[in-house]
Amino acid sequence: MILYGDSQSGNCYKIKLLFSLLNIEHQWVHVDILNGDSHTPAFLQKNPTGKIPLLELSDDQYLSESNAILNYLAAGSELYPQDTFQQALIQQWQFFEQYSHEPYIAVARFINKYQGMPDERKAEFYNKQDGGHKALHIMEQQLQTAPFLTGEQMTTADISLYGYTHVADEGGFDLKKYPAIKQWLLKIEEAPDYLAMED
Repeated sequence: MILYGDSQSGNCYKIKLLFSLLNIEHQWVHVDILNGDSHTPAFLQKNPTGKIPLLELSDDQYLSESNAILNYLAAGSELYPQDTFQQALIQQWQFFEQYSHEPYIAVARFINKYQGMPDERKAEFYNKQDGGHKALHIMEQQLQTAPFLTGEQMTTADISLYGYTHVADEGGFDLKKYPAIKQWLLKIEEAPDYLAMED
């Protein structure tokens, strides 16, 4: 299988981390989104939305959206239990990540890290802070009750939210205020075959 992505993107890194944790063989194809690589005719033929990550399977099937890819790849492993309620809890946190976490933390990081904080986006950067801290506070509350987001075991819910949370400081979010999140980050980083994000 082939994964098209940018290793600095949290959404793409989630998949790279899962590949490592589950020892899944794959080919990685770098896509430079700032250079427009995801909007070439060849790429758009694979994924009309022009988004990464994109998973190409051996039979020319394509799958986009990072959390859908995670759950597909982890199916049958301990990271995505077969119990349907546990799967629903995982998806609950993944929807939270996409709607309540990423739009603030990932966007603030993009403005600061990728774009170098241009003047025309400074106000937007600062406007993202309250929403990002609200999401982190919700995670902190949950992680005070259990070591991982859905209970005692790491799942794809944790990988989904780890992607951008562990680099939240690059978006201006100080994680020192969230001790349970910091403990959770360490637990994930202690997992066998953990792979750090490339600098």
